[in-house]
Amino acid sequence: MPPARTDSRGHFTIGLVVPFAEDKIPDEGPIMYPDVTFVPRAVGVRALTPEGYDPAMAAIRPAAEHLARQGVAAIMVIGTSLTFYKGAAAHRRLLEDVRATTGLPVSTMSQAVIDGLRAVGAKKIAVATAYDGEVNRRLRDFLTDEGFSVAAIDGFGITDFGGPSRVGAQDILDLGSKVCEEAVDAEGLLISCGGLRTLGVAKPFEARHGIPVVASTQAAFWAALRLVGASGHLTGYGRMLEESVEADLEFTRDRK
Repeated sequence: MPPARTDSRGHFTIGLVVPFAEDKIPDEGPIMYPDVTFVPRAVGVRALTPEGYDPAMAAIRPAAEHLARQGVAAIMVIGTSLTFYKGAAAHRRLLEDVRATTGLPVSTMSQAVIDGLRAVGAKKIAVATAYDGEVNRRLRDFLTDEGFSVAAIDGFGITDFGGPSRVGAQDILDLGSKVCEEAVDAEGLLISCGGLRTLGVAKPFEARHGIPVVASTQAAFWAALRLVGASGHLTGYGRMLEESVEADLEFTRDRK
């Protein structure tokens, strides 16, 4: 698939705290925004479990400090469950800490999906994930604390860190359809887990079900662009990206 049209309007360098064992950029970032330079720093999530997240969570601040020394303009912490598993209050403290430490605009994949859901006006949501029951429970609590009504949630039950990348697009579409059928009058679908390959999922799902899709990876790179004042607007990847308007500079400053 060729790169979709974007309004990135200039060259940006954005730091990524990534959950991998090595400094690697998620494949979707350069596809979505080929004119942006992404600089990764790994924290090494061991498994999609609380115990697997703990060492990586402790490594986020040092990784962000490293990226700040590289001269990046903003920092995005990749990893939805990594940043929500301790709850909404801990997530807010993480954001405050990393922003204060680096002096930069900072967001997380969890904050990005929240921003994405609010951007498309979805408060009552269906949720499809890669996770097992315990992580899904924590996600439901996190979303509820952030003001959303989770009408249905289900996951693939994956705990192996690399497992989500092996899930096919049709399986993701099928799980999304299942939770939407369970969630009467849902206003949007959240697909949670940056490891799921969701870049080609939103458009066909929205065409079939008529509600917007917010997926972790697209939301994270969209939100990263907004940290530096761009809109993140793209065509071809669903309503959240297609309907995105120019970022409010106050929004950017609020995230410093």
